[in-house]
Amino acid sequence: MDKFFNRALLDWVRHSPFPSIQTELPKMIDQIKKKKGVQFAVNFLNRLEVANGYRKPSIGLYDHAMHFIGGAQKYGCTIASALQDDFDVTLIVNKSVTLKKLEQWYNFNLSSCKILVVPIRFFEENRKGKEHLDPAEVNMKGENPFHIISRISGDFDIFINNSMLEMVYPLANLSIFICHFPEREKSRFFHVNEYTEIIFNSLYTARWIKFRWGLTPHLHLYPPVDMEEMKEEREKKSVILSVSRFDPGGNKQQIEMIRAFKRLVKQYPDSVRGWKLVLAGGSVRDNPYLEKIHRYLAKYPFLNVEVRINVPEDELRAIYRCAKIFWHLCGLNQKDPAKVEHFGMNIVEAMQNSCVPIVFKGGGQTEIVEEGISGYFFANEEGLLRKTVELLDKPDKLLQLSKNAYERGKRFHVDIFIDKVRAHFKQLLNNYKLVADETHFK
Repeated sequence: MDKFFNRALLDWVRHSPFPSIQTELPKMIDQIKKKKGVQFAVNFLNRLEVANGYRKPSIGLYDHAMHFIGGAQKYGCTIASALQDDFDVTLIVNKSVTLKKLEQWYNFNLSSCKILVVPIRFFEENRKGKEHLDPAEVNMKGENPFHIISRISGDFDIFINNSMLEMVYPLANLSIFICHFPEREKSRFFHVNEYTEIIFNSLYTARWIKFRWGLTPHLHLYPPVDMEEMKEEREKKSVILSVSRFDPGGNKQQIEMIRAFKRLVKQYPDSVRGWKLVLAGGSVRDNPYLEKIHRYLAKYPFLNVEVRINVPEDELRAIYRCAKIFWHLCGLNQKDPAKVEHFGMNIVEAMQNSCVPIVFKGGGQTEIVEEGISGYFFANEEGLLRKTVELLDKPDKLLQLSKNAYERGKRFHVDIFIDKVRAHFKQLLNNYKLVADETHFK
C-alpha cells in the first residue's frame, strides 16, 4: 500500500511555489480517491491542512447522553474545555442542549466550543417524546441507526466517542473511544477495535474491556473531580448524603437507601436522632423510579429524608459542604458488573468536601477509598448500618476520617486530569503533523 502522506510531501507543499501546488495537488487527490476512496482523500487533505498550519485541528466529541447531567458527560465536557484553545472543538449530540446549560451544570468554560445536534431517526420515530436514547433497544438484525454519526466523524481530524457507544464506526484520521464501562457484548455493530486508541476511567473498567471485548486499552485517565471545598472552615451538619442520578432502572438504589435509613431510625434511635438523609441527583422528566421514591416516602412521613432533583452546581457544592457522611449503594446485590460503580466521581466529590464515604465494596470504588483510613466499605445492608452507627457514636473518629478523606480526594482533582489530557493531545497532534505513517487513516 502506497504511503501518500509522508515528510517528503509535507516539504513539497511547504516549499513549492503556489502555482505548482495548485496544478499538482488536484491530480494527487484524484489518484487517492481512485485508489483509497473519497473518505481517505478527505482525511488526507485534513491532515495536510493541519500539518501546514492552515487551520486549527478539529475535534468532534460525541455523546448520545450529553443532554443529561452525568459523570461521563462531565468527563467529556472537561476534555472539550481543556482543549478548546488549541483545537476547534464541536460537541456532537442527539438531543438539544446548549453550551450555557452545560456550563451551568459543570461550572467551567465552553465558550470556544460549538454544538452540533444530530437527531437519530430510529429513536425520534419509535420513541417520540422520550429523552433517553437506549442503545440496547437497537434491532441488531436491522440497520445501524448510528451510521449517521459515523459519517459525521469523518469531518474531523480527531473523533472522540465519549459515550462508550460501540456502534459508531470512526472515519476520522485519529479516533478515541472513551470507555467508562463495556456495557454490552460484541454484536454485528461492534466497532471499538477500529479506534486509534481506547481511554479508560478505572482499572476495574480496563479489566472488563479485556474480558468482555478482548481488547487492550491504551490510556488510564481517572475522571476529573473539582468539588473541592473552600479553604475556610465550614460548619458541618448532621447529614447523610447521597449524590447520584435517579436512574429510571433504579441502579443507584435510592429506595434501598431510604429503607436502610428507616432501619437506622428504628434500631438506633439515640444515635441517629437529629440526622437527615439527603438524596440529590439528576433525573429525566416522567421518571417512574422517582415517582416510586415519592410514593414510598409518603408512607413514612416521620422519616427525615430530603429529595433534591437537578440542582445546579453551586447548590450541589453547598450540599456537599454541609454533609458529614456519604452513602453509595451502587453495586449492592448486583450480579451484572455493569451495574457496579465503574469509578465513583460522586464519592470523590464528597471526599473533597471532607465527607466520609461509606460505599459498597466493588468496582472502581475500591480504587478510591482506603478502608478505615479515608472511609469504609460494606458488603451488605448490615455492614452499612454498622459502619454508619460507628461514626455517629464516635465523633472523634468521624472527624479524623473526614480529614483523611479530604486529603485522599486531592489525588483525583480536575487539574491533574486536565494536565494529562493536554499533554496527551499535544503528543497526538505532533505525531499527526509529522509522522510518516498511514496507520491512523481509516
